[in-house]
Amino acid sequence: MKFQLFLTKHTNQITLVTGILIVLGMLSKYLLQFTLGYQVILAVASIIAVIPIAVRAWSALRNKVFSIELLVSIAVIGAFIIGEFNESAIVTFLFLFGSYLESKTLQKTRTAIKGLTDMSPTTATLVTDDGTEEVDVDDVDEGDVVLVKTGSQVPVDGIVVEGNGYLNEASITGEARQINKQLDDSVYSGTMVENGYLKIKATQVGDDTTFAKIIELVEEAQDTKSKAEKFIDRFAQYYTPAVLVLAVLVFAFSRDFRLAITVLVLGCPGALVIGAPVSNVAGIGNGAKRGILIKGGEVVDTFAKVDTLVFDKTGTLTEGNTAVTTMHTYTNNADNQLALAAAIEGVSDHPLGQAIVSYADQQSAGVAPVLDDTETVKGQGICAQVGKQEVVIGNQKMLTAHNIKLNPTQLKDLNDLQAGGQSTVIMAVDGQVQLIFGIADTIRPGVKDSLAALKAQGIKKLVMLTGDNELTAQAVANELNLDEVHANLLPEEKVEYVKKLKAAGNTVAFIGDGINDSPSIANADIGIAMGSGTDVAIDTSDVVLMQSSFPALVHAHGLAKKTVLNTRENIFIAIATVAFLLIGLIFGYIYMASGMFVHEASILVVIFNAMRLINFQTKFDKHQPTKTIQAATA
Repeated sequence: MKFQLFLTKHTNQITLVTGILIVLGMLSKYLLQFTLGYQVILAVASIIAVIPIAVRAWSALRNKVFSIELLVSIAVIGAFIIGEFNESAIVTFLFLFGSYLESKTLQKTRTAIKGLTDMSPTTATLVTDDGTEEVDVDDVDEGDVVLVKTGSQVPVDGIVVEGNGYLNEASITGEARQINKQLDDSVYSGTMVENGYLKIKATQVGDDTTFAKIIELVEEAQDTKSKAEKFIDRFAQYYTPAVLVLAVLVFAFSRDFRLAITVLVLGCPGALVIGAPVSNVAGIGNGAKRGILIKGGEVVDTFAKVDTLVFDKTGTLTEGNTAVTTMHTYTNNADNQLALAAAIEGVSDHPLGQAIVSYADQQSAGVAPVLDDTETVKGQGICAQVGKQEVVIGNQKMLTAHNIKLNPTQLKDLNDLQAGGQSTVIMAVDGQVQLIFGIADTIRPGVKDSLAALKAQGIKKLVMLTGDNELTAQAVANELNLDEVHANLLPEEKVEYVKKLKAAGNTVAFIGDGINDSPSIANADIGIAMGSGTDVAIDTSDVVLMQSSFPALVHAHGLAKKTVLNTRENIFIAIATVAFLLIGLIFGYIYMASGMFVHEASILVVIFNAMRLINFQTKFDKHQPTKTIQAATA
């Protein structure tokens, strides 16, 4: 084991020594005409260089794996036996030097991980009773308060308890812009304070922070195999032994030992084995730089095949910055009724409910009553017991379920609001409608252009599913040129519609917030959570868009398609290389050394081809501002 570690540590030096010996051997033959010296030097070079290769081959063989190193070792030993020291030395040198170049170029395909890990905070300024203390970030516990000044990184996930500052959240969202943070705002580890200072109470520390989970997710995703990789792995299990058998058969029929060992070298499947993984690593890394987390090669494969995109409306197609624009009252006590509505909606995290709470604050509504009991009905609203009063607040489905009817005036008010594209919330007390709220939301900027770009990339159908009313939903669908819209849906009805689309032969991606839409996200072929760094979003989705950006969705889809195409290109290059080598062998143009040169060159070609994905942009991206993660410096 120690010897193997020694060889691994000094492989580059062994490669350098081998190269120098080959040059010295060539000089002794062609300048000094010292043939014996030439053979001795190249024999020594062969022995030195084959040792690390043979040790790797033996290690793999002990694990019942027939590796490329095994083929090379047998071929080199065979060449050595028949006195072809030049062939054995050159083949081993090319193999080791090729491995060195592969390692260096492969590192570049993992630049996204390096960029992220470089941004990981290592220290924190802990606030203590005696002032502050510089500590290792691993020594910070939940509940501790840390101080972050201008130019420093936030070391924990937490809540601002003092101060005011501007944060660059590129490490989380991929979008390099300053966001103001003040009292009670949430902040994330890895983000940078560009201006100001913050005292932050830690809610998540260490490996539990959002940033740490993002790094872990990207690392796991880059190591998760695609279908193409899994197939090639299975193929390689049989391919390498088959090459050994073929070499034996070639020798048995031709009695040409040189030809047999040449077959071993030409049969090395290096480019085929590495072509698919390197494409996925580069593609997933490209997404990570832009705040797009794709969970592995299999997700890339499926995402590239998606032909139907299904969207939630509120907070996805729209900004989710809802605001009450109209309140119709059917009571003489409007202030108290508004306070009642706000108290009930205060238990909800739905954007429409939060809009009512904000509106009540602005209007300085009456004193909020004490709620005796509440029950949330998903997709409909909330029931509450306040003293002897039974209160229902929600949509029309909620009222229908409680046999509450609107009079003609109320019905007209409701229809007018909905016809104007507004969402509506109705509150009834003891069966009598008291308030109707008209709540406006705005469509995200650039959504229409992004949806057109997705169509241009091959998406055939755009569908919106929403629990909102028909008129409001249709107004949004018309503005965005959606193919289908289905309104007044409960969460379980959204799931059923997703299943229906899949049963019809569509490959479906569902885009939502990753929390309220988790059942639909889980049932789609590809679940996409937009603009959410929550644990739920990261755990349940196949793709997480850390920023609420439709251009990011366009990029993610285009990247998946390009990554799959790049993988196919690499497989074609690998197969074409094998065909070229076989033809060269048949016609006598390819020998051991030249065959190894072509083999190593083909590996570098597929790596360089995959590296094009690192800076990949869609046509749509080129018209957008550049927003990529840059390594932060204090």
